[in-house]
Amino acid sequence: MAETTAETTTDTVDTEASDTDVSDASAVAYSSQSAPSPDAPARPATVAPAGATGRRKEAIARVRLVPGGGQWSINGRDLATYFPNKVHQQLVNEPFVLTDLVDRFDVVARVQGGGTTGQAGALRLGVARSLNQLDAEANRPQLKKAGVLTRDARIKERKKAGLKKARKAPQYSKR
Repeated sequence: MAETTAETTTDTVDTEASDTDVSDASAVAYSSQSAPSPDAPARPATVAPAGATGRRKEAIARVRLVPGGGQWSINGRDLATYFPNKVHQQLVNEPFVLTDLVDRFDVVARVQGGGTTGQAGALRLGVARSLNQLDAEANRPQLKKAGVLTRDARIKERKKAGLKKARKAPQYSKR
């Protein structure tokens, strides 16, 4: 009789374990959709903030992504105020569009140096690196394929002696 009791208890424990597995799976939040599709593996939502630095020309952008509703704060101003040019707004928002994460994170950035184009490029690289840090397995392939994780190393060429600028020579005089 002792043997049958032990078998029944193990069966009950196995049933309880399988019940908890089912409840744990339903409690997980999914980052890309509300419920998992049958062919896609389940991914938990990213709730931790991430930060990174982006550089372009003389500009440096320190970016912090926080889960939220898509608010931008660049040096204390919103995106449309800081970058009135739509091309710069689109450039900065590109990493979110590539990863289908538009309006999922609030962006807090401190940008200094350079001009508007350099600052937009630096901000774009900082956002892309932050998204890569959040979930490299899911975001890196799209970001890498589009080339937004690569730092643009082109900088201003230095002035040479005897020239007016880096390559511009003074006007030639025959006599």
